[in-house]
Amino acid sequence: MIEQDTIKLLRECDAGVQMGVSSIDDVLPHVHDKELKQRLDFAREEHVKLDRGLQAHLKNCHDDGKDPSPMAQGMSWIKTNVKLAVEDSDSTIASLMTDGCNMGIKSLSRYLNQYKAADETSKSIAKHLIALEEQMLVDMRRFL
Repeated sequence: MIEQDTIKLLRECDAGVQMGVSSIDDVLPHVHDKELKQRLDFAREEHVKLDRGLQAHLKNCHDDGKDPSPMAQGMSWIKTNVKLAVEDSDSTIASLMTDGCNMGIKSLSRYLNQYKAADETSKSIAKHLIALEEQMLVDMRRFL
């Protein structure tokens, strides 16, 4: 029998990956700097690659995953569009991405602690996603 913590952790990772990809997609049309665009494209692709393994593990657990909450998606979209309407700059984009990464790291770390009985594969996926978010934080610093 599959441990419920495994499924719960995978669902939260699924929602986090979707939120990350969506956030990157929201800002990409506004990027001016070529290097920033490359870093965001790379981060997006890494999220998509991680999602492939995540989806396979969810399928093995006979689960469909979890979409991000509509409230979180809506608030993110509003924040992004309002900030970019006020100041459409690469610095604003880097700031938005930094905020999103921090929230993702915080949430995923909390879920790792909450779902201690999850299997090692699920924990590894969560840790990999946290590492991706941490790297994005580092990558965004020079554009702030």
